[in-house]
Amino acid sequence: MTLASEAPATTGDRRQKLFTAINRSAAWLSALGLGWLVPLLKIAAGDDPREQMGELRDSLLFPLLGIGAFLLAWAVLAPQVQTSLGAIPGPAQVWEQTGALWQDHVAEREKEADFYVRQDERNAELVADGREDDVKLRAYTGKPTYLDQIVTSLKTVGLGFLIATIIAVPLGIASGLSKPFNGALNPLVQLFKPVSPLAWLPIVTMVVSALYVDASDAFPKALVISAVTVTLCSLWPTLINTALGVASIDKDLVNVGKVLQLSTPTTITKLVLPSALPLIFTGLRLSLGVGWMVLIAAEMLAQNPGLGKFVWDEFQNGSSSSLARIIVAVLTIGIIGFLLDRVMFTLQTAFTFSGKR
Repeated sequence: MTLASEAPATTGDRRQKLFTAINRSAAWLSALGLGWLVPLLKIAAGDDPREQMGELRDSLLFPLLGIGAFLLAWAVLAPQVQTSLGAIPGPAQVWEQTGALWQDHVAEREKEADFYVRQDERNAELVADGREDDVKLRAYTGKPTYLDQIVTSLKTVGLGFLIATIIAVPLGIASGLSKPFNGALNPLVQLFKPVSPLAWLPIVTMVVSALYVDASDAFPKALVISAVTVTLCSLWPTLINTALGVASIDKDLVNVGKVLQLSTPTTITKLVLPSALPLIFTGLRLSLGVGWMVLIAAEMLAQNPGLGKFVWDEFQNGSSSSLARIIVAVLTIGIIGFLLDRVMFTLQTAFTFSGKR
């Protein structure tokens, strides 16, 4: 065999390896919402562009057309709707307020930095004068910016979702493995699952206020109230899907566990959980979406700094820019909800064999 004949074979092997790597990454890119990169990568690797244009059209062109049509309809129709605060702002005004919120954040961070610089200079002068007892360290107490409130909302929903998961998954496993336990738990699930967060919030407020007396700076009482409300409203999808996943596992697996005389913890970790993970992750995705929606209403009423309180404050403010800022918050809530779902879907793809939307 000559070198000339080996060269095409080597090139073909490299190309095949490249396509194999692209195909392997396709699931991860789809999970992250970047599935439209796959046909572009295949075209760059030398695949026939005509074969990939159809997939590229479905994954990128049609979504862009939908977004463009929405923005056009919004820009045309919004000025025609007059409210007590003026016309509904269009995309240009909303984008302008997005920049204004960012500038407010930058200005507030500069104020914070200047505050600590002045404090350090003052304390240094006191130390130089021998007045160490007069040195004081105070925390900056400026108003939370829009980005600060986004972080607070994420922290709150994360805490509520974590508590819900810790409660729901064990209860779901026990419910799926035991028919008597499922029969006892099911009426409570059906009773409390439809309850609105607005109904839970007064009860949660009184209970948390009575039990959580010494609130820490990291977890203020208002944040805990919102998080517990999120927990009570979001644990049900995870509980139900976990119970369904455990109850529907292959009976042969259970029989194998009995033949091998596996202990209950071993049976759960080695047989039950791997088989039930797809439905458990489906429940977690649903719970996180429900929790994120519930959070906004909880923050409004609990007055916990976050996106919900931001929307309420802007509504009460009634300035000419309030409507545009509320729309910025609405779009932010939607984008973050989408990203949270993508994160859970990526985890589902990583830990299960059925990562399907």
